[in-house]
Amino acid sequence: MKEASTNKEKIITLLKILFPVLITQLGLYSMNFFDTTMSGKVHPNDLAGVAIGSSLWVPVYTGLSGILLAITPIVAQLMGANKKNDVPNVVIQGLYLSICISVVVIIIGLFTVDPILHMMNLEAEVYSIAKGYLIALSFGIFPLFLYAVIRCFIDALGFTRVTMFITLASLPINFILNSLFIFGKLGFPKLGGIGAGVASAITYWCIAFIAIIIVVKKHPFKKFNIFNTFYRASIKAWKEILIIGIPVGLAIFFETSIFAAVTLFMSQFNTITIASHQAAMNFASFLYMLPLSISTALTIVIGHEVGAKRFQHAKQYSYIGIGMALSLSLISAAFIYFFRSQVASIYTSDIHVLKLTQEFLIYAIFFQLSDAIAAPIQGALRGYKDVNMTFMMALISYWIIGLPFGIFLAKFSSLDAFGYWIGLITGLAAGAICLSIRLRIIQKRYSLSIT
Repeated sequence: MKEASTNKEKIITLLKILFPVLITQLGLYSMNFFDTTMSGKVHPNDLAGVAIGSSLWVPVYTGLSGILLAITPIVAQLMGANKKNDVPNVVIQGLYLSICISVVVIIIGLFTVDPILHMMNLEAEVYSIAKGYLIALSFGIFPLFLYAVIRCFIDALGFTRVTMFITLASLPINFILNSLFIFGKLGFPKLGGIGAGVASAITYWCIAFIAIIIVVKKHPFKKFNIFNTFYRASIKAWKEILIIGIPVGLAIFFETSIFAAVTLFMSQFNTITIASHQAAMNFASFLYMLPLSISTALTIVIGHEVGAKRFQHAKQYSYIGIGMALSLSLISAAFIYFFRSQVASIYTSDIHVLKLTQEFLIYAIFFQLSDAIAAPIQGALRGYKDVNMTFMMALISYWIIGLPFGIFLAKFSSLDAFGYWIGLITGLAAGAICLSIRLRIIQKRYSLSIT
């Protein structure tokens, strides 16, 4: 990645990396979006079942794949320090680690899915769909985590457009497979919400296969000869990845699992409320791809700048990224407010779900500003390899402040289900404030190191 000396050049550089990352994130999330919206067209029970299933799967996947995100700053700093020969071993060790993670997830899932779903006291049909969806999805765990590592390698080099094209290629595959397995098109079995899990699993295999071919065959990735040399599993290399990756994964897990926890608490309400909550949350999460993409782009550019010891440039990139996220958050908040009825109609035609979803979307507006600050700062801190305080802040903000406050409002006020959303908003705001303070501390520390 070339050095950018002026703010204008930095904005252009960041945008070149950001835009493909955004398309990639939106594409990956579109699979969950397609699963939810297309299942909702079958029956509210299918929407609720997929909602419950994905609410359990998403925090597990994002948290564990967050461990593998350590590959991005490690490779970015190696490239910034001109240590290219060390990159292949890092990638291979990441792939080994991804296989181990996949095995652990499958084993734990075998023993925990049933007890968790039973604990939620779901309607029989919703329970069956949620369990079937998770079982089907589990067949795509191996390729999904493998792809996470390859994607981090490609992105760390600054070639984010490549992962964008991989994701775009997978979208029509996922959409067609959803049509076949959810609705039973062309003679395929009509599986409803469970079919969404089947379609996603097959799509994950396609993504991994395409990514491997590109890394092996296409310039500039093939010059790294990632698969040409056999590297033994290295505890030392795993330790480096895990020291950075575990705090990153925990921070992401604490953030995403808080939303899953709220969905679990929502199970005390009827299917209409669960479906409406999940529809609104699904769209809010879709918009979260904007600040999340900026976060990923900042990790890449700041990692390169820190590796090259250009700490003032890293600081400038941080503020540019946060400014972009705040601007986009205002636009997305306005979009939700003025088009909430149209958004709700994407998910369902049921009049009761439609009405309640619009009410939940009003609360989703307030997620935007907090996310616009917190997500880019998390990405910037990962670029500095500063990750331990981030996960502690996430734990305190979401689980000690946000969730208890939400439970209190839901149980002891007239807000009912909306109380949980206010708790989430409070937790996100607390996290944004804490992360802002931490970024200032780190930037000051690096500034002092060059004076």
